[in-house]
This record gives sequence, structure tokens and C-alpha cells, in this order.
Amino acid sequence: MTNDCLSNTTIPQTLQLDGEQMSAFYQPIIALDTRKVVGYEVLGRACKGDAVRSLGPFFCDPEVPVEDHIAVDRILREQAFQKIAATRQPPMLFINLKPNWMHRGMQSGELYTLSLLDKYQIDPGRVVIEITEESFNGEMEELREVIDLYRSKGCLIAIDDVGSGFSGMDRIALIQPNILKIDIHMLKRSANHDGYLGTLRSFSALADQLGASLLAEGVETKQDLARAIQAGVRYVQGFLFAKAERDFDQPYRFSSLLEEELETHRQLQLYSENYWRYLSDRLAGKIDRIGHLEELDEEDNEWIVRLLQELENNCIRVYLCRDNGIQISSNYSRREDGSWRREDEYCGANWSWRPYFVPNVVQLNETRRSIVSRAYTDLDSRAWIRTVSVLVKPGIILFVDMKDPEPDYYRI
Repeated sequence: MTNDCLSNTTIPQTLQLDGEQMSAFYQPIIALDTRKVVGYEVLGRACKGDAVRSLGPFFCDPEVPVEDHIAVDRILREQAFQKIAATRQPPMLFINLKPNWMHRGMQSGELYTLSLLDKYQIDPGRVVIEITEESFNGEMEELREVIDLYRSKGCLIAIDDVGSGFSGMDRIALIQPNILKIDIHMLKRSANHDGYLGTLRSFSALADQLGASLLAEGVETKQDLARAIQAGVRYVQGFLFAKAERDFDQPYRFSSLLEEELETHRQLQLYSENYWRYLSDRLAGKIDRIGHLEELDEEDNEWIVRLLQELENNCIRVYLCRDNGIQISSNYSRREDGSWRREDEYCGANWSWRPYFVPNVVQLNETRRSIVSRAYTDLDSRAWIRTVSVLVKPGIILFVDMKDPEPDYYRI
């Protein structure tokens, strides 16, 4: 690994500066837990007086030699490292690196970012290697080796544009990043509302399973921020807060805005959970009024028919299971005209494989007779629903699928 200083590197002619000065700019990244600016993404700009233009088109131009991309990026990187080295309480620095750049560095034995860590005596834990979107045709195991080298030195790893191109699920699993970065507007452009909501929620689940944090970029409005909070992100970034600037911002500049949205989210969640607790308790009360629970083993369909008349309009499916997961009744599914359709083919189905089944069975007892699942998309109707589980008698559970009005909140 070389330790050359690129401060004297000649700027390649392909950059085509017109009396401009090349400069690293910094866009803040804010944490929801602390409501504080915790880091900055380093972005390249060409400046002349008050005029500033992005160097993004230069880095995205396939006609520019890779060597020129790397040379310009290294100059910007060194500026950023110089800046945080001179900062008393340095923030995290998100450094964009293309997979091909990293691969070339590994082959040449030159990982410039690590040499800058040594040169400026910077805590590696303050540096996030953000692997940007790009087609990569090399061996993934070789790329994994260089990523592991950054990680072994103490740097954090982030993957940009999760869910597209380079950042597919197989590569995410291989790289095991610390941060998953999603673009709110990329999802909005590529899916209808329900697909968009489901995709956002799936990223939150993915981050939980990987032990990673979720970062939403492209947050431009309060509505975007609300969606990001609902998706379970930890970090946010976008023009709602600030564009990239020459200097670092005040750490708590955006705390009041975040506090307001977090409180709105909390109140909506409280309302939703109380609403569903009311519905589930009301359902349990209706079961008690119908009675005849002793008939459930032999006359379960007739018992459900009596219950159908008492159900809310948002109930779309009803069935009974034993606590081992075996369905003992037919399905009763609501038609569009409000009538009920009996589906005998589901009798005998085993639902113990569903993620919520065993945890719910363990929790249901005489003092806690009903539990509500989180919202998810129904396989048949494609509607957003919740499943209410009610212990009707020892060993037998009623499942009622009910439409969830909550996703309308995400569509503001």
C-alpha cells in the first residue's frame, strides 16, 4: 500500500474546469435517535465565485477514463480528511467508492483511504465506506476481500441504492454492510403505492436481520420524512434539511423538526394500536355472547356462520385452528357485495409455519385472549390487512383477517 500524497496531483483535462476550483462539499446526515447531525456525505463541486456546480456528471460519464475519475476523487477525499482532522469533534464521513475503484486498488496494493487514515491520524470508526451503484463484472470474492480489509481497520461499510443493480440482495448478503442506504424517490418512481410501502417495510426487516442501520436519502419534504420514519430508518439525508455545503453544520440545527415528526409518528402509532386493541377486545366479547363454544370440535362451521353476522365490515376472512396450526374449519371469505363465500379446501391446512403463529399461541391465555399482528399484504386480495388471533377455548384459536386503514397515512 502506498502512502503517496495526492495534494500535488494534476487535475485531468477531462474535468474541464473553467477557472473553477475543485472542492469537497458536505451534505449532513441526521440520526433520529439523537436528533443530531452525525455525519456528512462527501460530494465534489466546482466553484467559481458564488457559482457552484456538481461534479456528479463527470463521475458518471462513461467516456472519462477510470484513472481520471480516481485522480479527482482522491483530491476531494484528501480535502475531506484534512477537514475532519482539523475538527475538534469530528463527525462521521461518508466516502463514495465505486466497486471497480476498490477492485483496482486491491490489485495494485494501493488503498488510498487507509493511507489517509494513517496520514491524518483519523479514527477509522468515523469513516463510512459507501459502495456506490455501478455494474461490476469482477469476482465478488475479491471485492469482498478489500471490503473486509476496510472493515478490519475499523471503517464502517454502507451500500448505496439498496434493491437495485449492484446492490442486489445476494451482494448485500455477501458484503454484510453496517448501513443500508435507500432512496425514497427511487422507490416512489418504480412502484405503485402499496408496492412502495411494502418495499420500504421490507428494507426495515432486512436491516434488522443483518444487524444494519437504515439510511433514507432524498428526503425533500415533511411527507418524505414521515415515510422514512414509518419505514424504520435510523438516519435521514436530503434537501429538507440541507444541500451540500463547504462547511459543517450546527449539530442540533434540525432537532426541532425531527422532534415534531417523531411525536406525530408516536401519536399515530398510539392511536392505531389502541384502535386495534379495541377491535380485538370487541371481537372477543362477541365470541362470548355467541357462546356454544363446546360445539367447536364438531360443529365449527356452524359456529362460524353464527359469528359472521356479528363481524365488522372490514373483516375479510375467518377460520379456526387448533394450537398446533391445523385448520379445523373452512375459510369464510367476504365477497365484494358483502356476502360470505365458504372455502372447504382450506380445512386441514397447517399454518404453524407463519412467523406470527407460535409467538401468538404462546402469549394467548385466559387473561390475554386476543393479539393483533402487524400490517401486511394479503396474498389473495392484495389489501393491507392485520390478523386478529382470539383464543376461543383452550387449544382452539379464531383467526380473523381485517383490512387495515393505516397505510393511507403513508400516501400523503
